[in-house]
Amino acid sequence: MSEEPGKVFLVGAGPGEPELITVRGRQLIETADAVVYDALANSALLPPRARETGRPELYYVGKRGGAKNPVTQEEINQLVVKLAREGKRVVRLKGGDPFVFGRGSEEAQALNDASVPFEVVPGITAGIAAAAYAGIPVTHRGLSTSVTFVTGHEDPAKPHTQTNWASLAKSGGTLVLYMGVKTLPSIVKALLDAGMPSEIPVAAIQWGTQPRQRTITATLETIAAKAAKENLAAPAIIVIGWSVVLRDELNWFEHRPLFGRRIVVTRATQQAQALSTKLREAGADVIEMPSTQIARLDLAPLREAIGDLSRFNWLVLTSQNAVAIFWEQLLGEGRDARALAGLKIAAVGPATTGALLEHGIAVDVIPTRFVAEGLLETMRERDDVRGSRVLYVTAEGSRDVLPNGLLEIGAELTVVEAYRSIADGRGAERLARAIESGKVDLATFTSGSSVRGYVDAVGEDLAQRIPAASIGPQTSDALREAGIEVKVEAAEATIDSLVSAVLSAF
Repeated sequence: MSEEPGKVFLVGAGPGEPELITVRGRQLIETADAVVYDALANSALLPPRARETGRPELYYVGKRGGAKNPVTQEEINQLVVKLAREGKRVVRLKGGDPFVFGRGSEEAQALNDASVPFEVVPGITAGIAAAAYAGIPVTHRGLSTSVTFVTGHEDPAKPHTQTNWASLAKSGGTLVLYMGVKTLPSIVKALLDAGMPSEIPVAAIQWGTQPRQRTITATLETIAAKAAKENLAAPAIIVIGWSVVLRDELNWFEHRPLFGRRIVVTRATQQAQALSTKLREAGADVIEMPSTQIARLDLAPLREAIGDLSRFNWLVLTSQNAVAIFWEQLLGEGRDARALAGLKIAAVGPATTGALLEHGIAVDVIPTRFVAEGLLETMRERDDVRGSRVLYVTAEGSRDVLPNGLLEIGAELTVVEAYRSIADGRGAERLARAIESGKVDLATFTSGSSVRGYVDAVGEDLAQRIPAASIGPQTSDALREAGIEVKVEAAEATIDSLVSAVLSAF
């Protein structure tokens, strides 16, 4: 047992969208020794490699209704106390806000009783967030000047209830119901019986703030029947009040161009974030299935070239991976950007150029077409390439268009293969299930190697069921060779252009 005292942090995970957690909450997750999390806490908030490394320790204690052998509240209390007494920093990650229908106060009481120090980190509660993402303000001048949050878990038809439904019916403000799907008919009846107007608008929001969000609107009189007809299920927030009429004007989230579309990103883990973020901002439900990952090769030849940079006239880099590895080795040899002062630098496109600029290095040559052929055309037009010494840092197995072309021009070429793309396929099982159920609309590809890794991961049959968005001609050729339909191709070999192509597909 550790001699260091442990501590428990009751952290609100927010309403479902992982970006809506607080900065404090995210920092605590990243530094935790153990995370105890609920069903409604988005698993995307967990450290990505935690299950492989065991750091932090993960404990799932979801109590979703209908689950077999659910974890009891007493067992959860005992677990967090035990972990803290072992000297661990424990994050108790709870959906929404810990103190809004989350039983966080009960857990805090148990920690206090056990003399375990704790801290409460509030979260955005679903009652506000889901409504906002459905275009419904819970208060609005002239429509509603108050809002009441009510648990719908308690059936009004029971002989004894802690909720005064008659008073709520006459409050004149907005009612927000949590956990009220099963008891909705009884709640509606109680409110109508107490005199609430039957024509008051109601919205039921399932999976609020997430890409699969679904919103049903009706009146108080018709909402229960409509929710049953539409198979509305938990988790859902129900908003009752006149401010629901503003949804037609304020519904921003569900009007984004890719809302309701599920799109696969197959880029290597190291580069997936930029593409995934842009697609999510456009409303897509993104499935990341890195079909490849970057593996470094023997870098002794690169270090040798870096040690003798003064003999080169040109440095040619055609990927962000090449930039990252080159820079890493440059610093490792005790050198910095000043070592490149005598070289001209060529990059294949804006992504590579941007990666160099991050290190304060300006590029001398960038083609108008962001492919090897375009860079070669640009260098052919120059009078300082023939007879020059060129260092070309690239991937193993990359196309020979550029090196062959530079040799034809008359350059003296040193090629260093610094890395290779190897199969990854993490997430392939989840993706295969989604394809089989018909829940994927498009897959994006940024290289031929990502195509091959994707097919290897999910199999030819499943791979060929989903149309593709390609970053350029070479990737499109690889897709067609694999029997995959190319629905759209980016006009330029950039992430922004690929996103534009995806938008045009829908």
